[in-house]
Amino acid sequence: MQKYASLGLPSNTEVSDQQARINGNIGRAAFDLEEEHVARTSERSIQGSGGDLPIRIYEPNGDGPHPLVMLFHGGGWVAGDLDAEDTTCRGLSLRASAVVVSVDYRLAPETRFPGGLEDCYTATVWAVEHAADLNVEPSKLAVAGTSAGGNLAAVVALMARDRGGPKIAHQLLYCPITDYDLDRTSYIEFGSDYYLTRDTMAWFWDHYFGPDGDGLDPYASPLRAPSLAGLPDATVVTAECDPLLDEGFDYAKALEAAGVNTAYREYKGMFHGFNNRIGIIDAAKDALDFGAEQIVRSFSRV
Repeated sequence: MQKYASLGLPSNTEVSDQQARINGNIGRAAFDLEEEHVARTSERSIQGSGGDLPIRIYEPNGDGPHPLVMLFHGGGWVAGDLDAEDTTCRGLSLRASAVVVSVDYRLAPETRFPGGLEDCYTATVWAVEHAADLNVEPSKLAVAGTSAGGNLAAVVALMARDRGGPKIAHQLLYCPITDYDLDRTSYIEFGSDYYLTRDTMAWFWDHYFGPDGDGLDPYASPLRAPSLAGLPDATVVTAECDPLLDEGFDYAKALEAAGVNTAYREYKGMFHGFNNRIGIIDAAKDALDFGAEQIVRSFSRV
């Protein structure tokens, strides 16, 4: 976190959307992340609801068919791309022996809610329908993401339940956004000096919805869903020094109360999105190990 601060990058709230995306890439490039090696990666475009939808495919060793993990990157629905969570994609592919499909969904404010979300759901349906081409077993399907990506993974799980498929076995949510409420205790305690700020989260929400949106829509704030029953197994990972700590904890408890098989772990002393810092932070590898173990456990029951 100190190294990121030393870059002197301005807050997203002080620059244009495009510059915020550029600054995000600069910040990511400043870290010498470990690139764990998978058998193969490839990129292609599929047909999304808004046109061409780029994806990147990570393939593990072995003959297959492999399990399938759909990964939605973070960036507050405004920033991020196929490189944003490359370390997480590689880590999950290796640890779960899974094909990971990373989705370059449309970003706000150019595409407001629910455009990017629909891209993520469309890509998930596409991957299941093209299971033979991807060499995957569609019954062993998980969704995963960090921050806004964790929000999208949680909501794709809701959508799949509500729309009658595809059947998802597990949802892996790292530091997820689950509720449009910037007044929780963790926002007050960790909302100023711990990498992700309360002001930046307000900026992200404003971009995602625009002036006429409703942040309390359950497909934006899954903690507000009338029911969480019938959702796939869940793993929720939080960081102690994160404004989103409380809503992640609350979502895990709500899932558990709804009868969802839920694993929860809070990493003490960690900041928002720490799990992507493979090769720099020991806890990042531990978080990937933990998440992959839970995914594999769910797949074993399919």
